[in-house]
Amino acid sequence: MSSHYEAPIREPLVTGEKTYHDISVEVGAPVLGRANKSWYIVFTIALIAFLWGLGCIIYTVSTGIGVWGLNKTIGWAWDITNFVWWVGIGHAGTLISAVLLLFRQKWRMAVNRSAEAMTIFAVVQAGLFPIIHMGRPWLAYWVLPIPNQFGSLWVNFNSPLLWDVFAISTYLSVSLVFWWTGLLPDFAMLRDRTTNDFQKKIYGILSFGWSGRVKDWQRFEEVSLVLAGLATPLVLSVHTIVSFDFATSVVPGWHSTIFPPYFVAGAIFSGFAMVQTLLIIMRKVVNLQDYITVLHIEYMNKVILLTGGIVSVAYITEFFIGWYSGTSYENYTYLSFGAATGPYAWAFWALIICNFIVPLTLWFKKLRRNILWTFIVALVINIGMWFERFDIIVIDLSKGRTPSSWAMFSPTFVDIGVFIGTIGFFFVLFLLYARTFPVIAQAEVKTILKSSGEYYKNLRAKHGDYVDHHKKVDPMSKEPAANSDDGKKNFFGEADDQDIEYTHEATVNANALGLTEAQRNRLDAMLSRIGTYNPESQKADNLQKLDGVGPLLEQRLHQVGIYKYGQVANLTNEDYILLDEVLESFPIASNRGDWNSQATELKNK
Repeated sequence: MSSHYEAPIREPLVTGEKTYHDISVEVGAPVLGRANKSWYIVFTIALIAFLWGLGCIIYTVSTGIGVWGLNKTIGWAWDITNFVWWVGIGHAGTLISAVLLLFRQKWRMAVNRSAEAMTIFAVVQAGLFPIIHMGRPWLAYWVLPIPNQFGSLWVNFNSPLLWDVFAISTYLSVSLVFWWTGLLPDFAMLRDRTTNDFQKKIYGILSFGWSGRVKDWQRFEEVSLVLAGLATPLVLSVHTIVSFDFATSVVPGWHSTIFPPYFVAGAIFSGFAMVQTLLIIMRKVVNLQDYITVLHIEYMNKVILLTGGIVSVAYITEFFIGWYSGTSYENYTYLSFGAATGPYAWAFWALIICNFIVPLTLWFKKLRRNILWTFIVALVINIGMWFERFDIIVIDLSKGRTPSSWAMFSPTFVDIGVFIGTIGFFFVLFLLYARTFPVIAQAEVKTILKSSGEYYKNLRAKHGDYVDHHKKVDPMSKEPAANSDDGKKNFFGEADDQDIEYTHEATVNANALGLTEAQRNRLDAMLSRIGTYNPESQKADNLQKLDGVGPLLEQRLHQVGIYKYGQVANLTNEDYILLDEVLESFPIASNRGDWNSQATELKNK
């Protein structure tokens, strides 16, 4: 049994005395309740930014790419910088949801849902820039290898730009399916809890008929593992292919074999920084501090430290190899002495300070666990990673092999407007998601409640794993007294001990269910009305003959003291509401049918 529990020295991942019902209520509250003032303020700002960007995009498409700050020398600049930046931000979701799932990391469960949503919304923003950069976005389908009436017009499969199309579309598709699969039990929870008929119908459709049966969970686990296996290579492949846009060219500063691992590490680095930025805000706005704890923040900071270290080694390697080559052309690349002292020195030092110096503060545990400082560092890293992409593209292109072609790049208001518009669009999507979808995977958090919840860890710290209190509160821990005839036994199969006093109905396993005192009192009242089970003189009925009851639900009904058909036949609507509150995945009325009549019929057979 102890193998299911964490060592006491580990901090809890769910703080507070949470029950399964508390998790359902608190995770569903932002969706089923009303939005607060903070949400409307942030949404209004994001919507204004999005509309401004939309106006700039319309102006660009109607007028032409000439409204951007591009020139003959620097044909890629602000737009491709933003494209690579957004793709990088979208990397953390797949890492958290797929790779950490395969490694069975429990701490991912509170952050994976929002990270996956962030991945999808970031990839949507990234896809906008190549389409706009085409100049004629209505001809975007030309990049797809489909039969056409233009004779020899066909895509160039040797171009990394075409590889981007396939890599990112595959990445988006798998991420979307993975995200939606994980949401099925959460949609079902909202379907069962909402009192609004329209919401009930919508979430019923979105949940694909999820009923919480053992078969549902079995398929859920199988599909999740398969999708994790498919998505894990994407963590490495997508940004590797993005790096090929540069590494396969002969431009000084781009023609580098270190780019693929360097880009992947940088993508995870920036992605986790954006996850930190969003979750630190969200945990405060929607009151989820008990589920997204300081421990989660610290774990993500450790990943940022690891990937930041890889990125720093890549910076040093790039700088050293450029200097060691002795080639004059390398003195104008984005990581060189010329870049540090030239006209783009401000961009070079912004990269070094934001990505190399500031993250080093996370080596100190006090700062690593400080919420405000973590938020500041995450913002700084996001800024620094944008400058890294800007430096790679603009500085390397600004000074080519012929000095006569050297040029500077200056963004126009349209460049800036489109970028700000995508940031606004991203936050509009994320804020709408937070109001319509559960921001935490409540079904997965419930699976770690007993092993990593603060309440249960305190119980084990106080009583241990194998002491008598487990036997006295868990009717499944020993043989029922009805199976034994050696002396007078109580319900737990132990000798009747005058020192044992029960303040509640003995057949209710309250600690296993994590019930509050008020819930125990309500269960006592219910059992006094429907009848109690006496293992000395009665035999438990097979409750699995009731619709929607499997082995797991039968065990949970036993934990609340229901063993007999006669008890089920006496249940009232208020009793069903109480059972839905205290039991995880209790079937809704449409899935269980009329238990009262079923139990009456079975009892009379």
